[in-house]
Amino acid sequence: MLVILAFIIIFHIVILSLLFISTINNAWWVGETFSADIWRLCFNGTNCTEITDLRGNDDGFADYSIMQAVQATMILSTILCSLSFLIFLLQLFRLKQGERFILTAIIQLMSCLCVMIGASIYTDRRQDLHKQYNDDVYYMMQEGTYGYSFILAWVSFSFTFISGLMYMILRKRK
Repeated sequence: MLVILAFIIIFHIVILSLLFISTINNAWWVGETFSADIWRLCFNGTNCTEITDLRGNDDGFADYSIMQAVQATMILSTILCSLSFLIFLLQLFRLKQGERFILTAIIQLMSCLCVMIGASIYTDRRQDLHKQYNDDVYYMMQEGTYGYSFILAWVSFSFTFISGLMYMILRKRK
């Protein structure tokens, strides 16, 4: 039982790490000379511009609102995953033998839902989000590909889903 408990704790810490990396790191959309994420756009690795500074015209506001939705859902998923880990640790000592970790599972599945919503919005609206840049930057960004932070967001989605189901099934044992 101790081995299973250690696996669950390590798995949850891995999920938290993936969520933090995918939310913070600047590699959602990358090219040869630039990298972009949900927070900023960097050219040549040094010249970085915040997303809020790129909003120059009235059309860009709607696109910025979409980017804010991606930011909010990714932050919320990280917070919910952290909260579910803390609740799991509390329930580990407070639950009676034979009871399930339902509250932990529900919060973990809500985190999974937030990751899915954020990554799906970015996947669907990525081209619209980058139209707010000037024409030279927009053309250059068309040549990019999805970066490892974007892929980590989808991996963390599947891991949080598996973890949520695992908590639903898991019963407290001695």
